[in-house]
Amino acid sequence: MSGNPFDGGAGDWLVVANAGGQHALWRPHLEVPKGWRIVYSGPGRDGALDYAEQHFTATAQTPTP
Repeated sequence: MSGNPFDGGAGDWLVVANAGGQHALWRPHLEVPKGWRIVYSGPGRDGALDYAEQHFTATAQTPTP
């Protein structure tokens, strides 16, 4: 695959979250970064974005080690 895997909306999407409550859109074929976990998996970018917007909290912070 060439180009940016986050460009375009076709295909499956994940939402990953860290312990601080931060959420990010992610692609299934990419390795999930250490410290993040999959919280949503489904077809279409719009569904993943809706999930992230509903579950993200404005007070989310990166946890301190």
